[in-house]
Amino acid sequence: MNIQLFSKKNTKPSIWSGGLTYEYMIYPKTAIYAHRDFAFRISSATIEEVPSEFTKFKGYHRYLVMLDNILEVEVNKEKKEYGKYEIMEFNSNDEVTSFTKGSDFNWMVSEKISYHKLEIANNNQNYNAEVAIVFSLDTTVITINEKPYHLEPYDLLVIENQKKENISFHFSNECLFGMLDF
Repeated sequence: MNIQLFSKKNTKPSIWSGGLTYEYMIYPKTAIYAHRDFAFRISSATIEEVPSEFTKFKGYHRYLVMLDNILEVEVNKEKKEYGKYEIMEFNSNDEVTSFTKGSDFNWMVSEKISYHKLEIANNNQNYNAEVAIVFSLDTTVITINEKPYHLEPYDLLVIENQKKENISFHFSNECLFGMLDF
């Protein structure tokens, strides 16, 4: 099992059409964002322009969670609203226009991935997925198989579990919790 901590303070911004994006992780490490050859990518972004068009990614499923605001969007000309921390799922090739400024969490997953899920977790969980991700929404302690990991707000913990061992998680605070199987 391989556990990696990605600190928000160590991410470097790059520009997208509506603001800044901070890449935490791209998988596999040899993947190149511009080539769109990744299995998944985890990032956080600021939405500074209103309205702003989300970048399209053909062949990807996307999870987006606003971290500091509600999200008012139009998805393929249909108006939708999501509360703070409410998970928005969509096809990354959809036409999405945001009418909200703020910061978000993004997880793009290739449609080739057989199983993926994102949820809000705030108690004990047991999973055996090949990859699990934990994105802290506040200062928190994540205990994985009885070993504690201290996370600051918007830090990311990625657990690679190729052998699909059963893993026990305990969350001291609410976090975004994702899992996937190749």
